[in-house]
Amino acid sequence: MAVPKRRKSKSKRDSRRANHKISARAYNRCGHCDAPKMPHNVCPSCGVYKDVQVIPVVEVDEA
Repeated sequence: MAVPKRRKSKSKRDSRRANHKISARAYNRCGHCDAPKMPHNVCPSCGVYKDVQVIPVVEVDEA
């Protein structure tokens, strides 16, 4: 079985790991209600996906 002859240096290791960072989630605006939503998902505030009402939205009375 092949075994590396020498250890990788710390700079080689760290430069390889430099691209392992976490990126922020992407958000788009809903075309129906202009609320922020994740792409390719139903809008959580109005329930519309691709101009079709998918989830019925129940309005809550705050009294």
